[in-house]
Amino acid sequence: MNSPVIRDAASLILHRNIAGAVHVLMGQRGQKAAFMPNKFVFPGGAVDLDDVNIPLMQPMEPACQEQLLHDCTPELARALPVAAIRELWEEAGLILGSKAEWKTPPKDWETFAQRGYRPSAEGFRFVFRAVTPIGPKRRFDARFFLVDAENLASDPDDFSAASDELSHLQWIELSNARSFDLPFITEVVLAEVEKHLKTGVRPSEVPYFKATDKRNIFTRIPSVE
Repeated sequence: MNSPVIRDAASLILHRNIAGAVHVLMGQRGQKAAFMPNKFVFPGGAVDLDDVNIPLMQPMEPACQEQLLHDCTPELARALPVAAIRELWEEAGLILGSKAEWKTPPKDWETFAQRGYRPSAEGFRFVFRAVTPIGPKRRFDARFFLVDAENLASDPDDFSAASDELSHLQWIELSNARSFDLPFITEVVLAEVEKHLKTGVRPSEVPYFKATDKRNIFTRIPSVE
């Protein structure tokens, strides 16, 4: 049996301070989902073809962009933060963008464009990369981006425009997140995020977990500075 094709994907870790404690946005995948059913995850998903051609109103900072280019084409590096913003809109109904008009938005971006915004990656931090394990029907090469909810152009508590792909959308206190039913890799990412937010300093290296048919490899993408 052939192994499934590995698709490039992006996940967005939104964080905010509520009553003095750091919270992150997560939701639960459906029981019949083909990938990680019932698990609590961050908003995210596969890169679409149209994402490559969507310009950002504000790009990621150059250092993060350079690390994103590790083992990655320039076209894909441009598309990954765009995909993360689109997935956040589709799955949570939240907008990361700046006020601007569109001429003719692609179909996947029509509802986003109707709100009068174009995507912005201001404040994005590239914090983790993971290739999902052998075995599932679907596999992804996912890049995780961390961003403060203060960058949202919409109400962080308004999920009324969300699709039904994620249920139980909620802001979960970071210290309590591991009590939820999480995929293994999400637990690892949360540990890295916790360290990142505690220091407030962008790590010089980005953790990189890769599952192969022989073993799991945990390495780090070095800083280009």
